Amino acid sequence: MGNVSECAHQESTWNKGRVVGQKPPLKLREIWALRVRLEIANHHRDLALLNLAIDSKLRSCDLVKLKVRDVAQGANILRRAMVIQQKTLQPVKFEITQQTRESLTTWIESRKLTSEDYLFPSRIHHRAHLSTRQYARIVKSWVAQIGLQPEDYGTHSLRRTKATLIYKRTKNLRAIQLLLGHTKLESTVRYLGIEVDDALELAEQTEI
Repeated sequence: MGNVSECAHQESTWNKGRVVGQKPPLKLREIWALRVRLEIANHHRDLALLNLAIDSKLRSCDLVKLKVRDVAQGANILRRAMVIQQKTLQPVKFEITQQTRESLTTWIESRKLTSEDYLFPSRIHHRAHLSTRQYARIVKSWVAQIGLQPEDYGTHSLRRTKATLIYKRTKNLRAIQLLLGHTKLESTVRYLGIEVDDALELAEQTEI
């Protein structure tokens, strides 16, 4: 149970004392605008972090603790990976797309990381890996770069991004539940805010 409480503590520390609501996902054009900026700037770590965050749909406490071995076998990046979630202690699988595999390869090779290294090492000496607080700051710096309001977005924006896009295309709630690693379907409904969105969509399509 220690891992669960640690995860909860890490997630809550950075936003203590702030008003926190549902963080919106990024739109496709916003994702690509950010990717282009990071590529031009040769920010290999940030590009790999952004791409993997979107693909994996992991909570920040799980994402920052990934090791190279979790996503790679030798020099080859996996097409699918699995981790045990700290919050639920349940496994969750995720895909690693070609674009993400390429950015991860570039990052791992540039940093000369080994299989036992954390995928995103911390630049603070007393920490082994990027902290959830550091990750949250990075996300806010990203959205600021593309003209969005940092206070409106957070790490859950990246977790929700691909899940939201998949739901809009398929309306398959069960698939989204599995991808997010939720134990209850109700959690997925609340997380995506789909009841309100779907109701508004139906209302917009009804003319009186």
